[in-house]
Amino acid sequence: MGRMHLTGWSAHRHAVDALRASYAAIPPGDTVRLAKKTSNLFRPRAEVGQDGAAGLDVSGLDGVIEIDPDGRTAEVQGMCTYEDLVDATLPHGLMPLVVPQLRTITLGGAVTGLGIEATSFRHGLPHESVLELDILTGAGELLTVRPDGDRPGEHAELFAAFPNSLGSLGYATRLRIELQPIASQVALRNLRFDDISELLDVVGAVMKTGEYDGEHIDVMDGVVFRPGESYLVLGVFGGAGPTSDYTGQDIYYRSLRAKATDNLTAHDYLWRWDTDWFWCSAAFGAQVPAVRRIWPTRYRRSDVYHRIVRLENRYGVAARVERWRGRPERERVVQDVELPLDRTAEFLHWFTANVPMAPIWLCPLQLRAPKAWPLYPMHAGTPYVNVGFWGTVPIGPGAADGDANRAVEQKVFELGGHKSLYSDAYYDRETFDQLYGGAAYHAAKDRYDPDHRLTDLYDKVVGRR
Repeated sequence: MGRMHLTGWSAHRHAVDALRASYAAIPPGDTVRLAKKTSNLFRPRAEVGQDGAAGLDVSGLDGVIEIDPDGRTAEVQGMCTYEDLVDATLPHGLMPLVVPQLRTITLGGAVTGLGIEATSFRHGLPHESVLELDILTGAGELLTVRPDGDRPGEHAELFAAFPNSLGSLGYATRLRIELQPIASQVALRNLRFDDISELLDVVGAVMKTGEYDGEHIDVMDGVVFRPGESYLVLGVFGGAGPTSDYTGQDIYYRSLRAKATDNLTAHDYLWRWDTDWFWCSAAFGAQVPAVRRIWPTRYRRSDVYHRIVRLENRYGVAARVERWRGRPERERVVQDVELPLDRTAEFLHWFTANVPMAPIWLCPLQLRAPKAWPLYPMHAGTPYVNVGFWGTVPIGPGAADGDANRAVEQKVFELGGHKSLYSDAYYDRETFDQLYGGAAYHAAKDRYDPDHRLTDLYDKVVGRR
């Protein structure tokens, strides 16, 4: 586990003072961005100092300020990772309502950039459990924003526009979030389906009733290994007895095929996908038994794999080896898309026929309450499924890099879905504004970053292609 001490209010105030001082030191008119070297993004991102952008000092904003076990809330700094947050809440038998699957995702990042996990069919997305947050805007103001905004100065429009703004409206320095109880163990059922439509029927029933076979369900996600083999994982906070360990030689996603039931500690369940970055660690040899035995456990985690990917993106060693072997160039297809439940089977049939990539992750979700989130518009009361796929595909004769991603974008658009914006995107600005609340975004941008010192959302996500 990571650290478990609390930052406290005095240290938080000093960190905010340092942040504001670093903002004040940036010459007027210069672009503003975080002085942050790590990232969970897969789209291009300039290194601090290489693009003329000054970096904001967020070095002291990475902790948990306070836990209220009785009120089931936490005061958390914006750069706090979920790994550290979970380490602070689990001793109280509590967890955030949604814990994104990778340890180094920050709370502020999950709120401004969206996040999802197996509790999302009950609790929606991370920003829906935020009760209040402080935001340093592009104009340099530190504002406390709340969802209702009945009183002057509560900035409800900024609260609503902040999710999916990806740091283009401001940065969260503090968030007050809801917590929920979690038992010391999580008991799982791994249900196999030969027909994806049958799996999705069960998903719909669980989302509607919250139960399966008369049992309350706390967590739900799934994996498609191939068109005729899919698994739905249903879990309950509870259980007793021996627990599985997927931080050693055993690999979690493979267990779905081998075990009808399973039992994990709460900590290991929350990070079950992180050890092997779902299944992506195979690309680095980390699933080869001989390699796995000598690869230290502390380095089998998503942020290590991500650093390897960044090095490859910079130097292209593996790509040169592939060319030397006479193999075709490959296109990176790393995406999470949300489809209405009733269109998900259609998308999966199209995807498996047109994009040669598996496994595929499924994560059901629905909004908690009928509140508008304009920059990622989903319909309240409508069940959705997040479909995640991460890897590369060969670029065939006559094709170009980006063709597969563009085809995915088009299909998702046709089916009334959206995709997360942490990776490659190719939309024209008109379509982008249509899909991601352009009117609300531009209104918030003009009010809270009138000099446009923070990079525009479209420029940040799509850029010049």
